Amino acid sequence: MNDNKKQTALLLGLHCHQPVDNFHHVLDEAIEKSYHPFFEVASKYKDFKFSVHYSGWLLEFIKEKAPKTFALMQELSQNGQIEFLTGGYYEPILAAISSRDRITQIKKLNDFIQEHFGQSPKGLWLTERVWDSVIIKDLVHCGVEYVVVDDYHFISSGFDKDRLNGYFITEDEGLSLKIFPINKELRYTMPFAKPSVVCEYLESISDSEISAGVIFDDGEKFGIWPETYEWVYEKGWLKEFIEKVLENDSIKPMLYRDYLQKTKPISLAYLPITSYVEMGSWSLGGKDSNIMQKMQTEVGEIFDADMSEKFIKGSVWKNFLVKYYEANKIHKRYIELSNERIDNENYLESLYKAQTNDVLWHGVFGGTYLPNLRDNAYRFIIDCENIKYFEKTAIEVKDINLDGYDEVKCISKNLITLFDTKVGGQLIEFDIRDKSFNLQNTMSRYYEAYHEKIINPIEKIEKKDVPQEDAIATIHGDESDDLEKYKDVLKHDWHTKNSFIDHIVCEDIVLEDFASSSFSEYGDFANQPYELLYAKDQKLSLKRDGGIYIGNNKIETSLTKNFFIDDDSIIFDITLNTENCDWFYYLLEHNFHFANLKDITINSLSFDRDFTIEKCDELKIYDRYTEKTIIFTLSKKADIFISKLDTLSQSEAGFDLTNQGVTIGFLFKMQLLTEINGIIEVRQECQQ
Repeated sequence: MNDNKKQTALLLGLHCHQPVDNFHHVLDEAIEKSYHPFFEVASKYKDFKFSVHYSGWLLEFIKEKAPKTFALMQELSQNGQIEFLTGGYYEPILAAISSRDRITQIKKLNDFIQEHFGQSPKGLWLTERVWDSVIIKDLVHCGVEYVVVDDYHFISSGFDKDRLNGYFITEDEGLSLKIFPINKELRYTMPFAKPSVVCEYLESISDSEISAGVIFDDGEKFGIWPETYEWVYEKGWLKEFIEKVLENDSIKPMLYRDYLQKTKPISLAYLPITSYVEMGSWSLGGKDSNIMQKMQTEVGEIFDADMSEKFIKGSVWKNFLVKYYEANKIHKRYIELSNERIDNENYLESLYKAQTNDVLWHGVFGGTYLPNLRDNAYRFIIDCENIKYFEKTAIEVKDINLDGYDEVKCISKNLITLFDTKVGGQLIEFDIRDKSFNLQNTMSRYYEAYHEKIINPIEKIEKKDVPQEDAIATIHGDESDDLEKYKDVLKHDWHTKNSFIDHIVCEDIVLEDFASSSFSEYGDFANQPYELLYAKDQKLSLKRDGGIYIGNNKIETSLTKNFFIDDDSIIFDITLNTENCDWFYYLLEHNFHFANLKDITINSLSFDRDFTIEKCDELKIYDRYTEKTIIFTLSKKADIFISKLDTLSQSEAGFDLTNQGVTIGFLFKMQLLTEINGIIEVRQECQQ
């Protein structure tokens, strides 16, 4: 190194992760198109040094299923070309789990890296770059010396963007930790811009003896994101980039640990609780997210984009647990299991797997909208419960969701059920114990900021043609999808899609209104709290003194729901007491989740469209996946609405219409005193 010449150290890091127990074909594709070819190309250039972070379970999968890739990683480690960063073994948000679990998961990955790659990690990949100073003590305890976050963390704390090309020191209770800010410009141009453009930028930021070009981002950008495999490998972007970097005296590829040995920190820094800038917007409610983006644009026009980012902030990552009721249920279930853990190896492994982050949030990627990820989370949760309550029955009343209202958990021989007093006294979890499957793993249809593109489309501005050899689009700016086709399937719910939801409707309700949650609601029972009267001996009783509303007039009405949880069934008794409202109907709504709608039949018929069954007192749903039949038996005949529950969410590929389950509505004519008895039985049987 020429000590008299300014240089930029290229601190390139790749973060690679797949949701725990994700579909194997997804992992196979990631290995084939991203992980292996990157190592293969890089291995031909011994002086090209870079850092990597792989979640622990992904390393396990590669070791077992792709031994050639794993051996190549070991070779690069042995020759000093790559540095491994640690993290939570199953990729949890570290600030969203307990201190004990943080330390255990980090040490588990440390041990794996030491055993298979001969390194003792000094750096840590912060899952989704979610920073909270509460983790500092535990990181230091695990031997971590540095972490990487976004430059936005520093900008939102008051630092200037052009003074971040290095690392900083922070502390908590006198325990210090070094922090590298990831350069957003590099994050958005690698590998999307030409190699020469990236190199020119790296040269331009050399403002000291050895500045740092910090880039630590998804390894899947190099081969899995749209168009990137052809661009990075077939058209030779990576090969060209490496060669241009190595031949440029102003750029030096370097490991993070080596950079720390050669330089001093820029300054002390204290960061707010935050993640990357996009996450702050995503974690807001849909309307607020759109307002935030509009404000950023307007402020940016008055001042500049840097000032907009510095002073206009979104929410924190944990707000996803407020935004999505379904995400909070999963998070609080594993918090409960962590707090009440038992000393059992299988229990603890299932607990740690349940803590993977992917299922708890949503942005560009599917996240919590992906039912298979939620299925996996619940499978691990139920596995823990099966160990904890082995051959036991119980009924427990406690505030599991930590929202100030009690939930009632009933454990029977074959079922686990959970009722929420805050949300309509509804059934919010319905677990089949021997299959570790939650029939209540549904998802409500939320309004998302990006839905506005469909609701109120604006005329597209024609983009200038960019030659394919010059650049490709990032997933953040891709507007290629035809949005018009989604108008008819875009629906939003005003209540959570659980079961035993109590509606008061009028006689003109039709299937289409029910399916789209667009019918008129005259009662105040569907999304309001219920009083828990008692919970004992597998029985519970819930009541709400509410009303039916006609204009400004309120008709005093009470609704009581009694449940008995048997070995394999829910026996219910619903009593609605009101004044004369003969022209109203009581609509009892259920939402059940299945792994695949193609695997179910309803009353022996395949379910391929919404339909109505008139005057019926029995409904049978057979599910080939669980090999169970769910049987509704009612004391009174009802008209039954049956519709698909589909969400429209965005992903890296555009918009996804995803089935979340089946919505079932039982419609009963109301009288002065309406009493409905019934049973939901889960029966092990083959389809007739």
